[in-house]
Amino acid sequence: MMKPSVTDPATETQLSVLFVCMGNICRSPLAEGVFRQALAEAGLGGLVAVDSAGTGDWHRGDAPDPRAIEKASGHGIDISGQRARQVAAEDFDRFELILAMDRSNEATLRARSPAARRGRIFLFLEHTTGSRADVPDPYYGGVDGFEQVYQLLREGCTALVSRLGTELRQPSG
Repeated sequence: MMKPSVTDPATETQLSVLFVCMGNICRSPLAEGVFRQALAEAGLGGLVAVDSAGTGDWHRGDAPDPRAIEKASGHGIDISGQRARQVAAEDFDRFELILAMDRSNEATLRARSPAARRGRIFLFLEHTTGSRADVPDPYYGGVDGFEQVYQLLREGCTALVSRLGTELRQPSG
């Protein structure tokens, strides 16, 4: 299943969120899947446009790491249709909330973004759970690292959906 475009005019979203890691094959696609699941569980799936990207381009067009796909699948989430892409200049305008998985990617995003858009960029765990910690990159480790990352993402995404749920359900006026 391919990701829906966040610019699809048929989609009536109230918020757009972009998850970013280095290559867009481990942490950010898993975050996207976990967040989509948490939104669906809260009945908010149609209100938020969600995507993921990497600061690097070396995995462009690739599916997520097989270990990320397996970890997601074990938790009832299908991320196998996602394809890696690099953050584009227009992403800084398209997304109201850009969440970096670690401080290195956060710094890269801030350096690439227009000054007026830097207020949209946050460290994922700091923005979701208040912890100024990185989501560790599980790429060079074993399966246990992917479980640790999944748990951090689940905790953060659940907190974010809980906070956003109140805002999104408020009638605009």
